[in-house]
Amino acid sequence: MKICVLPGDGIGPEITAQALRVLAALRSDGLPIEIEQALIGGSAVDAEGVPLPASTLGLAGEADAVLLGAVGGPKWDGLPRDRRPERGLLGIRKSLELFANLRPAILYPELANASTLKPEVVAGLDIMIVRELTGDIYFGQPRGIEQRDGETVGFNTMIYSEAEIRRIARVAFDIAMKRSRRLCSVDKMNVLECTQLWRDVVTEEAKSYPDVELSHMLVDNAAMQLVRNPKQFDVMVTGNMFGDILSDEASMLTGSIGMLPSASLDAANKGMYEPSHGSAPDIAGKGLANPLATILSVAMMLRYTFGQEEAAARVEDAVKRVLAEGLRTADIHEKGKRQVGTAAMGDAVLAAL
Repeated sequence: MKICVLPGDGIGPEITAQALRVLAALRSDGLPIEIEQALIGGSAVDAEGVPLPASTLGLAGEADAVLLGAVGGPKWDGLPRDRRPERGLLGIRKSLELFANLRPAILYPELANASTLKPEVVAGLDIMIVRELTGDIYFGQPRGIEQRDGETVGFNTMIYSEAEIRRIARVAFDIAMKRSRRLCSVDKMNVLECTQLWRDVVTEEAKSYPDVELSHMLVDNAAMQLVRNPKQFDVMVTGNMFGDILSDEASMLTGSIGMLPSASLDAANKGMYEPSHGSAPDIAGKGLANPLATILSVAMMLRYTFGQEEAAARVEDAVKRVLAEGLRTADIHEKGKRQVGTAAMGDAVLAAL
């Protein structure tokens, strides 16, 4: 089980350190885990001048799975676009062909009061958002900023091929088959031809999954419905940009984006696993960051890439036990609970494990 660990920037090194402790405990219990670390993002820019060094890409390519912390921060915002930390993240996703992003939004019962919505609206929430990750407006060509008729214009291209839509639809249908057999496909077909094709292909693919109930929803309505009645959704599938926005919105229904893991998979289930949140440079180095999303990302890695369901469940159960015991980092803290820092939360998960 070869894992390439990319701590990244901001709170990335702090939260991945706690995940590494969990992996070390699992290795002590007999899992054949091998770990190598490398640079990505701003830390790679500082050390090597580029956000995704060839050595990092080589290690990631040779590994069975990648564990990422976070990238970016205001320190590097003034760099040319091709040297900014985020280009390293986009680059590794593209190079490893990680086209399927899985973002679960699960509300743990102990955190019902941490959500900004009423507990009765979010209690029992369990949504899986499947986001296409290597196409859409983020990668479409042509793109750029140029002069036209004496005025500066910026432009990007939203583009999807039938094959790209079909393969992400199959991932979503397969996941729906293992859950409640309900899939909602999100698009903007009333004004975007690109997403009219999306709806047509997903509808056609549904013929191969007669046991799955397929519905369609426009993205603006989906954004509203996630706040109005989120429990109507089970599995959602959508494109890169819409998925980026909707998955972050869904994360806040659970109380904190610091609780949510994610997986980005290729066609063979090799994956890059990372928390859904960013690098949070404002709290970096202060020991305040919530490591649970990164630890839960390890659980997703064990399940989806390595097929270690028992080990994945052990990690998830350990997190549930810690929450049940009343431990909270600052982002999920509430009156009457014990607030702890990053390392102390890691200690508690290890003890529970």
